[in-house]
Amino acid sequence: MAYAITQTCCNDASCVAVCPVNCIHPTPDEPDFGTTDMLYIDPRSCIDCGACADACPVEAIFPVDTLSESLKPYADVNARFYDGKPVSGDVLGSSPVFHNWGAPTFDRTISSDFPALDVAVVGSGPAGMYAVEDLLLHTSARVTLIDRLDVAGGLIRFGVAPDHPSTKRIDETFARYREHPRLTLRLGVEVGRDVTVDELAARHDAVIYAVGASSAKSLGIEGEQLPGSVAATDVVSWYNGHPDAGHPDASRDVVDLSSQRAVLIGNGNVALDVARILSSDPGGLEATSISRDALARLRSSSVREVVLLARRGPEHAAYTEPELLALTRHPDFDVVVDSHDDRVAKAIDAAEPGEKAQLLRSLVQEPVDWSAPPVGGRRRIVLRFHSSPLEVLGGDRVTGLRTSGTESDVDIAAGSVVRAVGYRGVGVPGLPYDEAAGTIPNTAGRVQGRDGTYVVGWIKRGPSGGIGANKTCAQETVAALLDDVRSNRVQPRQPRKRAGLLRRA
Repeated sequence: MAYAITQTCCNDASCVAVCPVNCIHPTPDEPDFGTTDMLYIDPRSCIDCGACADACPVEAIFPVDTLSESLKPYADVNARFYDGKPVSGDVLGSSPVFHNWGAPTFDRTISSDFPALDVAVVGSGPAGMYAVEDLLLHTSARVTLIDRLDVAGGLIRFGVAPDHPSTKRIDETFARYREHPRLTLRLGVEVGRDVTVDELAARHDAVIYAVGASSAKSLGIEGEQLPGSVAATDVVSWYNGHPDAGHPDASRDVVDLSSQRAVLIGNGNVALDVARILSSDPGGLEATSISRDALARLRSSSVREVVLLARRGPEHAAYTEPELLALTRHPDFDVVVDSHDDRVAKAIDAAEPGEKAQLLRSLVQEPVDWSAPPVGGRRRIVLRFHSSPLEVLGGDRVTGLRTSGTESDVDIAAGSVVRAVGYRGVGVPGLPYDEAAGTIPNTAGRVQGRDGTYVVGWIKRGPSGGIGANKTCAQETVAALLDDVRSNRVQPRQPRKRAGLLRRA
């Protein structure tokens, strides 16, 4: 019986490296790697060895015959990826058949006399930790890992939804490297406040910045700054117990739960996370890592309906197939499609198997009267496509959202409007910054104009790609650093005492 990859796939390709029959794709050297929602096992070639399940850092791989009811669709999801894709002939005269192997490549060569570098990595999220892993496993570098927070983990700890514990398990892998004898961990140290970029550069042979994209994009519409209009980044920080969410200057009432309806602008995975947390039975969240303050407030929440607003149609939705499948099969609430626009039904009916619009075919499609309170009974999430936000309504605080409709504008009464339209990087004092892109200008991770300074993750490439995408991103950046040492662009300094160099001011 074949294995199948399921919802929590992190795309870091740990499973690819251990598969003896090359049946997990796309692989990191294939052009569609990083563009698919997840990785997929070919059931025609899988030999049921289980090596991939052992290697998976987020426990996303199971034998098909053991899949739970909610995960059973993933047997078809995996198989469908290989529809029409050829494999080599049955060379053994019987099943299984195998994918062709690519030619071996040796992209990185490190000489035996390569110097032991002192490298600082700023940021302990997945991008920083993949860079740390690469340096510790493949070089003799001494690494100083720096984070502005008093706890390590970054996006894994404070960005992944609390009801996704399997995804959070990847931090257990990273934790091993934070205890490595060649790593020094400095928490509570912020670049620009406690140490400057020039001071870091003077103390280390190279510095890698993995500071992510911590701010939210704005909509640029009237009323966006009203109380009750918030960024999804703030809501995620609130329910994950991010230290910034408990700052004296931050409101504990990040999202208004006193109204029956909340509107989320956007339909990516973050929007689905927020909608799911706001709609779930708090009792089911009790055993998760959710903030106790958030959980207490959710227990008294009046929210009965969460609206996910999308400018484009269901065929262009930003969420991934695994996240939508999890949403539509959740036991705590219903998911319906607002049928206000004929194009929505047409797209769903015309969709082929595996296309995003086709995944909505089993859902109820009905018109919604936005002038009336949410319907009674179970909580529900409403998907409204082909509708753009025009204005956040209200006087002293949010009372609703004006959106585009098929014939005229539509006002949706709501007590909260949450924008989930993307993340944006924040500049590091002393480093160049591209205001338009929200990134630090770089070439293959090399920061422009600063030899020995590098970037990785979202601050390098923009806020795209999941956890696993940072692995190949980090490999590129570390390779650039090593090449610069070999070419004498970066010259290691004499060894020096590092203890006590970085302290909170």
